[in-house]
Amino acid sequence: MRALKPLFVLLFFAVLSSGYSQKIFTEKDIKIIPKPNQLAVQPGIFEFSKNTVFVAGSDFQKEISNALINKFGIAAGWRPVLGVKAPQRNFVQFKVDPAFHKEAYKLEVNNDIITITAKGNAGFIYGLETIRQLLPTAIESNAAITTAKWQIPNVTITDEPRFQWRGLMLDVSRHFFDKNYILATIDRLAMHKMNVLHLHLVDDQGWRIEIKKYPKLTEVGAWRVDQENLSWNARLTTNPDEKGTYGGFFTQEELKEIVKYAATKNIEVIPEIEMPAHVSSAIASYPELSCFDQRIGVPSGGLWPITDIYCAGKESTFEFLENVLAEVMTIFPSKYIHIGGDEATKTNWTKCPHCQKRMKDLGLKDTNELQSYFVKRIEKYINSKGKKVIGWDEIVEGGLAPEATVMSWRGTKGGIEAADQGHDVIMTPESHCYFNFYQGPQNDEPLAFDAYTPLNKVYEFDPVVPTMSAVEANHVLGGQANLWAEHLAGPKDSEYMIFPRLAAMAEVLWSSKESRNWNDFTTRLMPLLTRYDYLGINYAKSAYLVTASSSADLVKKQINVALKNEFPNPDIRYVLGDKSIDRHAEKYVNPIEFKATTVLKASLFQDDKPIGKTFTDTIVFHKAVAHKVRYLTAFNQNYKGDANTMVNTIRGSKNFHDGQWQAWLVNDMELVIDFEKQESVEQVIIGTLESQGAGIFFPVQIKVLVSNDGIKYKEVGKISRDYAANVTSELKSFKINFVKTNARFVKVIAYNLKKSPKGEDSWLFVDEILVN
Repeated sequence: MRALKPLFVLLFFAVLSSGYSQKIFTEKDIKIIPKPNQLAVQPGIFEFSKNTVFVAGSDFQKEISNALINKFGIAAGWRPVLGVKAPQRNFVQFKVDPAFHKEAYKLEVNNDIITITAKGNAGFIYGLETIRQLLPTAIESNAAITTAKWQIPNVTITDEPRFQWRGLMLDVSRHFFDKNYILATIDRLAMHKMNVLHLHLVDDQGWRIEIKKYPKLTEVGAWRVDQENLSWNARLTTNPDEKGTYGGFFTQEELKEIVKYAATKNIEVIPEIEMPAHVSSAIASYPELSCFDQRIGVPSGGLWPITDIYCAGKESTFEFLENVLAEVMTIFPSKYIHIGGDEATKTNWTKCPHCQKRMKDLGLKDTNELQSYFVKRIEKYINSKGKKVIGWDEIVEGGLAPEATVMSWRGTKGGIEAADQGHDVIMTPESHCYFNFYQGPQNDEPLAFDAYTPLNKVYEFDPVVPTMSAVEANHVLGGQANLWAEHLAGPKDSEYMIFPRLAAMAEVLWSSKESRNWNDFTTRLMPLLTRYDYLGINYAKSAYLVTASSSADLVKKQINVALKNEFPNPDIRYVLGDKSIDRHAEKYVNPIEFKATTVLKASLFQDDKPIGKTFTDTIVFHKAVAHKVRYLTAFNQNYKGDANTMVNTIRGSKNFHDGQWQAWLVNDMELVIDFEKQESVEQVIIGTLESQGAGIFFPVQIKVLVSNDGIKYKEVGKISRDYAANVTSELKSFKINFVKTNARFVKVIAYNLKKSPKGEDSWLFVDEILVN
């Protein structure tokens, strides 16, 4: 027997060094988003196999177990067992404890058994979602991964959400997204432990819900004239006689299917039926709903101000809305009905005899009070059906309906005011919660609304404002992200704007404020992004992007460029010239100095490899740098750059608020650059921006003139161009080449379009004039 001992020892260590060795987990290995309230890691692991049994005591437990079992079936190539009786070991069980809060759960994992304890279905869903995130990211794969070890650590997690309302609003009116995309979004909300899907079903540009009593709402209101080739706010007024072909709608059966599926994921679907404004699609269908029975077409794009609104004086308006809401409430069992209430321009009400009579009869002093009457009357009807009203914070104006809940979007002021009055509040300020805003540098991002909400800013959000009293804070139900769809033509565009910002919002609304930490969150985000990759989610990688900010020292004729990105202590590296951006690139520490034309390339690095898109910029020094500029037409004071904007080598971005642009409204740009001595010149380049949705257009003509005395000028070159429709925002440098000549003064004239095709005043934006 003694002779066998060395052999036994060798076999023992061979086993340890083989693939059968257990991974030793620490708390740092737990990468769950949103972060659990309490987590403790113990030695050991639970390993899933084809013999693992999910012990399901109800149909619902069977359904949610099957969701994870199916993932094993694809990613592991085998399926655990679904059963009703627990074996001695290697099983997952559900334990009901009525003392738990509705969405709370406790997850206990040891070598033999996984136990999820909860009050009911919601907690069991979230317990399984936590197990999913404890498993290797390969569990999300749509093909078998033979090398994966399907182990999770022995842990005890006690968890529940901080807020009861954790939502996402999808605008399906501006661009329509079909049932399949909505169902996929529900899956993704559940994955992030979100519990509200707010569907914006009605707006000016499309009515998206079938109402059987009023078929024209979808026959007419769901379709608009296709102007997708034009920028959203540059689209022309629609002729009501022209048939719409672009759009779509949900049947009632489709919406019922969505609602039923969402319920299996603990997600409540909240319908929004806008009123009294954002209803051009309804008025195009039934003109008698407006004050003056005017015929209009369904708008194809941006509309402002919104004057075509429901008539508040006609009884027939309220009859229509009650009939619509009656059908809506048969589809949606939700506790709440959202009625919008925002951005109503009430000029028609001031002239409408029906509205004026209503105001006189009720003793209302202004149209704000008439809107308050409108909302209160609708609320009374909705309350009579056992439901509650939500409205955007404009419903506070003129007097708040008795039991209304306020969704505060114009900052937090409306929410604070409503909470002070004893009303429940959902905080969704556009500064932190509007996912239609840019999330990265505009030059590298798809077209979005002209504002900036990066991932880290979403993570800074807190629904409870520090100035709130404890009583007011108790009225804050939670918060939500809103995705308006003006610029989102398809599902992939929508995904890009939602993810990964939804992960930040999920943690804000679930995890305790004290446990949240940006540095920690970014380390847990990386494996979640890998899950997105497996799931085929088109998420934004904007947080990886390196951004640059420049400052000019015109005395030294030097530019200083600082680099950063969203991650804490990022490993940013850069190269100059034509070098490759690889592991040998120089680590960025301090701003980089430039005194000559140079190409700069930079990237975020991870594990000695560049990740994300490489930042590339050419810093161009030219003959006009730091010379005097005299303006013959004054630039607009809202976009005035600085004293040397035109000749500081710093280029503007698509974000025209970045301080590097000078702009002219209607007027042409005319200026003179003084070299103070004769210079040999043969080319002038004018940097411009076009963003037709914002009313910014390229020049229609540019002229270059030269002089030696500053009095008599000679034209040396010009270019002309016609207006062309442009959906995207675009930077363009116009080059005027001419015969080399000596001159002290260079005059540049850029001609403004003057009027857009819609008849609105146009802007001309210029960031740099380069002279060579």
